[in-house]
Amino acid sequence: MTFEALKLNPQLLANVQAMGYTAPTPIQRETIPAILEGRDVMGLAQTGTGKTAAFVLPLLHQLLSAGTRGRAVRAVIVSPTRELSEQTHAAIGELARQTGLTSVSIYGGVNIATQIKTLRRGVDIVVACPGRLLDHVQRRTIDLSQVEFLILDEADQMFDMGFLPDIRKIVRYVSKVRQRMLFSATMPPDIRDLTRELLKNPVRIQVDQIAPAATVTHTFYRVGQHTKNTMLNHLLHQAGTESVLVFTRTKHRSKQLARQLEVMGHAATALHGNLSQGRRQAAMDGFRCGDFKVLVATDVAARGIDVLKISHVINYDMPGTIDAYTHRTGRTGRALQTGEAYTFVGGEDAVTERAIRQLLGVRLKYAELEGVPAEIRVENKRPPAATPQGATRRTTAVAARVDSNNGRRKVRSPYSSPAAAFKGRGATASGGARR
Repeated sequence: MTFEALKLNPQLLANVQAMGYTAPTPIQRETIPAILEGRDVMGLAQTGTGKTAAFVLPLLHQLLSAGTRGRAVRAVIVSPTRELSEQTHAAIGELARQTGLTSVSIYGGVNIATQIKTLRRGVDIVVACPGRLLDHVQRRTIDLSQVEFLILDEADQMFDMGFLPDIRKIVRYVSKVRQRMLFSATMPPDIRDLTRELLKNPVRIQVDQIAPAATVTHTFYRVGQHTKNTMLNHLLHQAGTESVLVFTRTKHRSKQLARQLEVMGHAATALHGNLSQGRRQAAMDGFRCGDFKVLVATDVAARGIDVLKISHVINYDMPGTIDAYTHRTGRTGRALQTGEAYTFVGGEDAVTERAIRQLLGVRLKYAELEGVPAEIRVENKRPPAATPQGATRRTTAVAARVDSNNGRRKVRSPYSSPAAAFKGRGATASGGARR
C-alpha cells in the first residue's frame, strides 16, 4: 500500500513525499482509514512504529476537510512528557506545511506567558502535558469548548506518572468531542478501564506483540552494587558504543553517575526530573548532536526520548517491571534497525531477572566482559534455575509485572534519518505555533 491509496489531502501527501516516505507502516495502514471513517480508536503499539503519523495525518486531513473555524482550538493531544509533546508538535509542523494549520506545545517548567500569547493568537491543535493544560483551563487562557478531537498518547506512561485523575478532568472539559483516540504500548487494567469510559465502540488496532523489540539483542551481566561503575566504564570502552542511554533508579543516582563518568573520561550528562526545562533541553540537544555520548536518565525523565543514534541501552539498575524494561530497551533498535540492551543483575534482582528470562527465552544471553579486573568478574554463563511450575502464586504475580530484553553482539547500526513521526526517530522544535 502507498500513502496515495489512503486518499489523504493532496498537500499532506506532498509533505509526506517531501519527507521521503512512500509506504505507510503497519500501524499507519490500519489506523489512518479507521480515523478517517470517524471511528474512535484504541491503538496498541510500541515506540518506533510510526504511531505519531498514524494519528496526526488523519487528524490534519479532517481539520482541512472541515475548513477553518476562527481562533478556536479544534484538537487536543495529551502527552505524558515535555519531550514527547515537543516531538509531536514538531511532527505536526512538518506534516502540516503550507496547509495553514497551526499547533502549540504546552507544558510546565517554562514561562507560561509565552504560551498564553500563542494561544491568544489562535491555534488549531494543542499538544499538552496534563498538568499545564489544566493550569491554562483554570486561568481561562484556553477554551476547550470547541474541541472536536481528543487524543491520549502513551496512556500507560501517563498512568505510571499519576496523571489519570488529570485525564478524567480534561475529558470533562471537552464536552463537544466527536472523536477520541487512545494509544498505549501496554494495556494494564486501569488503562483498559479508561478505554471503556472514554471511547465509544472503538476500533482496536494492535501491531506487534507487547514485548521487547525483536531488533534488540539482550545481554545480562552479573555484577555487585559496589562494582557497577567499574563494569560500566569497561563496557563503554570495549563495546564499540555510539550514543548510549544509561538508566538508573533514582534522580540522585543519575546525577551522581553522570559526574563519575565524566571523571572517567566519558562525555556524559544527566536527565532527571529536578532539572529546569532549559537544562533538560540542553542535555537532550547535546545528546542528539553528539556532544554527549552518554545520557544517564531515570525512567520518568526518559519518557518520550526519541534520539536517532542510540546504539545501546544499559540498565545500570534493573527496571522494576516488564513494561519498564520494554520502554527502556525500546529506545534502541528503532524502526527495524539493530541495537543492544545490557542489564546489570545483582542478587536483589532475582524475581525480575527470572520473569525477564521467561519472557525472552533464548533471546536472552549471559556474558562476561573481557578485560574486567578479576576481583569484580562474576560467573555469568549459568543462569539461575527457571521458576518451577509449582511456584507460589505471589512469586508468579510479581514476576508477571516484570519485563525485559537482551542479547550479545557487536552492534552495526546502518542509521538513516527518517522523521520521528514515521519511524520513532528524534526531532526538535520550539514551543511556538507552527505552520
